[in-house]
Amino acid sequence: MNKKEEKNPAAENTAAGNILDELGLIKSVSGFESDIQYINIIGSIEGHMVLPPENKTTKYEHLIPQLIAVEENPDIKGMLVILNTVGGDVEAGLALSELIATMSKPTVSLVLGGGHSIGIPLATSTDYSFIAQTATMTLHPIRTNGLVITAETTFDYMRKTQERVVDFIDRCSKADRDVINRLMNRTDDMPNDVGTILFGKEAVDAGLIDEVGGLSQALGKLRSLISGND
Repeated sequence: MNKKEEKNPAAENTAAGNILDELGLIKSVSGFESDIQYINIIGSIEGHMVLPPENKTTKYEHLIPQLIAVEENPDIKGMLVILNTVGGDVEAGLALSELIATMSKPTVSLVLGGGHSIGIPLATSTDYSFIAQTATMTLHPIRTNGLVITAETTFDYMRKTQERVVDFIDRCSKADRDVINRLMNRTDDMPNDVGTILFGKEAVDAGLIDEVGGLSQALGKLRSLISGND
């Protein structure tokens, strides 16, 4: 008769800790507990295709169950999303954005470093958004790589995909649709590309982000939303 394998609590705790560290999620340390969930969205947003191992990525299949858990967990009262991303997969980014936008609990985002490309819908998906003074956001048309069939239906699909992004930003931010399209298609702001780079307050002036601020302001706003004072 074979002896059943005994569980190793230390190994299980280490494995769980490694997952939490990879996702950038908060866990109880030295008795610290919080009713706010903190989520990082960093590097490239990885979608259906696995990016090279040297790339710093946020895997959307990791965040989807975590976002659902935040919504379901009665002990969590709100969520703070920290962004420093170059963008990435459009469908993965929109999937995460839609989940955040449809959560019933208060949410606040804070853009640090950069919130580029599909990072813009993610930043606008929360109830309120902040951007650091030194942070930047790049608004540009969608990209594609690999084989492209130069047929009318191909470009029509790309146009519709871009409209999905514009529709979301228009719905979830204060930016006017015409302003979004104008900034997205500028040809005089980026020497090697089409689009616009917005610095800190410029993103607020454009209506994409609600306010310039940092961590304390973001947490303060989230606490106000949780308490119902806003």
